[in-house]
Amino acid sequence: MLIVTAKVPRRKLALCALAAAALCCCALLVNVGFLRTSLGVEAAAVVSPKGIKTNEDRIAYLGEYGWQVKEEPLATQELIVPKEFDESYTDYLALQSQQGFDLEKHAGKRLKRYTYEITNYPTGESGVQVNLLIYKNTVVGGEVLSARLDGFLHGLTPPA
Repeated sequence: MLIVTAKVPRRKLALCALAAAALCCCALLVNVGFLRTSLGVEAAAVVSPKGIKTNEDRIAYLGEYGWQVKEEPLATQELIVPKEFDESYTDYLALQSQQGFDLEKHAGKRLKRYTYEITNYPTGESGVQVNLLIYKNTVVGGEVLSARLDGFLHGLTPPA
């Protein structure tokens, strides 16, 4: 067995520890950025879904994703999330899960769905709507959709 000892002044030791901590912080920031990019997570995906109490809060929340909507919702509905989901919900639950929402956690609960008309959809298409599902002032789901015959459905993040 070989034992090596060294005498290092405290000042140099503190500088080395500080440099190592700074290097670790930089590496962490780079890894988080790489992970967000590789997973396709947009900056808007970190918008806090909590504290959404008023119409202004809902409009501001959608604005964080880049959406401009008409002032008043097209519809406000009270819904009860099914206690058990059949296979017809598979794709919808997957869409919500990709956005970080877990509707299964709210099974059997009553929530509100607010539907707004988007005025700045990237293709210029009119009549595009966005739904927000809210439970106790927290967004628990949402989607953007076109109700046309050849319509579409995607998450809250605008298409690339």
